[in-house]
Amino acid sequence: MTHHVLHMPCAEEQIRALRIGDTVTLQDTLFGIRDATQIHMFDHGRRTRFDLKGHAVIHTAPNVRKVDKRSTNDSGYEAVCIGTTTSDRMERFTRPLMEREGVRIVIGKGGLRDASLQAFAELGGVYLAIIGGTAALETTWIEAIEDVDLDDLNPESLWRFRIRDFGPLLVAMDAHGGSLYATVQRDVEARRAAALARLGA
Repeated sequence: MTHHVLHMPCAEEQIRALRIGDTVTLQDTLFGIRDATQIHMFDHGRRTRFDLKGHAVIHTAPNVRKVDKRSTNDSGYEAVCIGTTTSDRMERFTRPLMEREGVRIVIGKGGLRDASLQAFAELGGVYLAIIGGTAALETTWIEAIEDVDLDDLNPESLWRFRIRDFGPLLVAMDAHGGSLYATVQRDVEARRAAALARLGA
């Protein structure tokens, strides 16, 4: 297992160097995205003014506070608590995020499915896992909300965060077909079969 520090945006070869079990710390920029954001982008044809190519997105609908715009906060928002939501229901957006928008990294809880794993392998992407209950810690890794787009969807807007030392995060799905979730599932099934066999079931 290796630890990697990635400055955003990153290149495909950097992503393909990651393997499940590695850890990653992100620097500079992170985009917050959620269900409604992607439904509007990909089902309703809306486009963002942000350039997501080579970047990371995190599945979130942050708790924010509106503030007066000023030189140190052009977005008009400051973070209160920015946590991560479960990724599975956003499975169908992984490929369009990568193909149309150029996203390289998806961050969330609970993992994604086989279609996402295939997209990661074909296009050069990775899934970084965050465990539940760490929202307060995650918020300390975000220095500022730099900008926001599609803000009529608030709080499921498209957020641009300035980050510092965001991590370490676990590489749970990589660009080589590796998935910690699949590994755990196989282990669970094997243990269940062994337990049933011992019981004579």
